[in-house]
Amino acid sequence: MAEPSKVIHIRNVGHEIAEADLLQLLQPFGNVSKIVMLRAKNQASSLSALLQMQDLHNSVSALQYYSTVQPSVRGRNVYMQFSSHQELTTDQNSHGRNSDQESEPNRILLVTIHHMMYPITVEVLHQVFKAYGYVEKIVTFQKSAGFQALIQYQSLQEAMDAFGALHGRNIYDGCCQLDIQYSNLSELQVHYNNDRSRDFTNPSLPTEQRPRASQQGYPDPGGLYAFQQPGASYAQMGRAAMITAAFGGTLPPGVTGTNERCTLIVSNLNTDKINEDKLFNLFSLYGNIVRIKILRNKPDHALVEMADGFQAELAVHYLKGAVLFAKKLEVNYSKYPNITSAPDAHDYTTSSLNRFNSNVIKNYRHCCAPTKMIHISALPQEITEDAILNHVSEHGSVVNTKLFEVNGKRQALIQFESEEEATEALVSKHATSLEGNTIRISFSQMQSI
Repeated sequence: MAEPSKVIHIRNVGHEIAEADLLQLLQPFGNVSKIVMLRAKNQASSLSALLQMQDLHNSVSALQYYSTVQPSVRGRNVYMQFSSHQELTTDQNSHGRNSDQESEPNRILLVTIHHMMYPITVEVLHQVFKAYGYVEKIVTFQKSAGFQALIQYQSLQEAMDAFGALHGRNIYDGCCQLDIQYSNLSELQVHYNNDRSRDFTNPSLPTEQRPRASQQGYPDPGGLYAFQQPGASYAQMGRAAMITAAFGGTLPPGVTGTNERCTLIVSNLNTDKINEDKLFNLFSLYGNIVRIKILRNKPDHALVEMADGFQAELAVHYLKGAVLFAKKLEVNYSKYPNITSAPDAHDYTTSSLNRFNSNVIKNYRHCCAPTKMIHISALPQEITEDAILNHVSEHGSVVNTKLFEVNGKRQALIQFESEEEATEALVSKHATSLEGNTIRISFSQMQSI
């Protein structure tokens, strides 16, 4: 066992695992100040990573916890230990490129796409690489290493600029990572202009006649090329791409993604405790809310109109049978296409509390059925665990709590004895004021603290 260090070495990291996945493992224990993804010697091997915590106490707490709980990312077990490095220096390449793996700079780049969730064509690659110079030719092909492309620039400097800017970046948020090397070829030979190869200097080349083999298993990203610059809006991505990225390439079992009905009928409500805002707090976990109407002639029934059919389907999938205020909810599609604007229909179209106005992919990724654990964010910086407990403990028996920081912002995990208690705390206390801050509450998928 190496001596304790702020730097944690994580092994058995698959190509499908992104930096954000590893950050989720360690951020509950403190801020992660640096991360280095170490490239394997060959593409069949797993990767490893180095993550530096802000202080030694954070890294020790993380390894103490994971000595009793097997860490797993995207279904793959990963293994942690203290690194022999006490600090990660700023000149360490963030993608672990070893000097003996590099070729001499060349105007032709060899590009490998890792964790490819969407089909990548010549057009997609051209959209990405043309920002750094004139792209003369592109050839794509499938190898044992995965989907690859050769990209020829007009000049060496343009290729070097693209290499420096794009290596390790994602084409789409969270996936389609670019692994770039210099090729040892001197000139690309292109015989056809189609979606697999293109000579931009010779547009008169023929299109190959034989049928194109499609890239099976990848969703349509909606035809929008959304190369993710820092801070780029998720609205740039096609809707299909956004949803699929959030769920790791496949929708949850039982969710079709084809429903077009936006309005739900919710029944068996506890009429003594329920209101429109509490329903909003629950259903807004799965999408933006347009209107909610409690039926006056059937006060244990309510209509909930969501922004689109997919979000409505998620709500039905995750909330049918959930228990709220000692009542088992029935959630089904309504025969009404929408809720007419009226004095007794609460309108939430302009509400800043609609969660899917921003961080869309993150919110989809966090969709789940009610759990025993709630996650509280937007907390005051000086908040204490006792103050948080005083705010939520009236709703059930609290088993465990954890107060922590992510990127300098205070957050908390609260574990109740049952899903019902956690659900009641969420619907009752989401968007309430705590020491002057409007707090946000969602379910956590963590099993324990």
